[in-house]
Amino acid sequence: MTIGDLIRLLSDGEFHSGEQLGEQLGVSRAAVWKQLRKLESLGIAMEAVKGQGYRLAEPLELLDGARIVAGLSREARGRLSRLFVEETLPSSNAFLRQRFEHGAGHGEVCLVEQQSAGRGRRGRTWTTPWGKSLMLSLGWRVEAGVAALEGLSLAVGVVLARALEHRGARPRLKWPNDVLLETPGGDFGKLAGILVEVTGDASGPCEVVIGMGINVELPEAFRCGLDQPVAAVRDQAPQVSRNDLAVDLLDGLLPLVAGFERQGFAAWQEAWNARHAFAEREIDILSGGQREAGIAEGVDASGNLLVNQAGRRRRLAGGEISVRVRP
Repeated sequence: MTIGDLIRLLSDGEFHSGEQLGEQLGVSRAAVWKQLRKLESLGIAMEAVKGQGYRLAEPLELLDGARIVAGLSREARGRLSRLFVEETLPSSNAFLRQRFEHGAGHGEVCLVEQQSAGRGRRGRTWTTPWGKSLMLSLGWRVEAGVAALEGLSLAVGVVLARALEHRGARPRLKWPNDVLLETPGGDFGKLAGILVEVTGDASGPCEVVIGMGINVELPEAFRCGLDQPVAAVRDQAPQVSRNDLAVDLLDGLLPLVAGFERQGFAAWQEAWNARHAFAEREIDILSGGQREAGIAEGVDASGNLLVNQAGRRRRLAGGEISVRVRP
């Protein structure tokens, strides 16, 4: 019995006794009770009524691999070699890197309900409640080397933004790899992060794993425990389905990675600049412990951020540079 098995039974909105759940799952009532306690520890709200049993306090949509594959376009389905849907993993990116180590990985996608060691840019942790986010990793083998992947994380941001727009949200992009939503107060909250990891030859075959974590729904109590403004897709698109969003993402991501060696970022430059959150705004540039000011312009055909500093144009690459908008 897994958490997912229990949630599937409880997600019909009806009350189920511990005895009924045990019979349906083929386990003891004690085992059911242990799993119910685990649901509560994961922040999944439960209702318990004496004489009636248990049910979820609110619906919870589980990721459904068969539904996702069935919804893909013919092109995307032809490029997908395998889809994994996992309940818990330390990291979906690490999962696919291990697949590459065993000779697989190319064209494979991993979705996971919750990560225990998810990472963002510069080693930061990425945490979300169980079943409330969309965490997705895609593996791809590239023949032309690392240089051919310049600007890839920004192009992925465009694909993600388009998928969100299709579902009714209005995202903006923050260089180099964040997706934001405007909050009711006019500020921006972080909606999603993108992490691209590359291993292999600088000028020959290499393997890339594209990971992303998207906040679909965030309880208020969870938001209060974070040290930065955050946002969720359902803030603007309350009826969005995680499975439908996964379909939209893969419909865009699989053709993107298949053609990126040939097209490069130049094909995505205009679309990224059209969604630039901080265009023409004053920003702080943090690099090597130093802080400088500038006016953000757009990105160039290589994905570098153009910044105006006292009339002098500067190009910023990624790495250890961080950009923050000035209040």
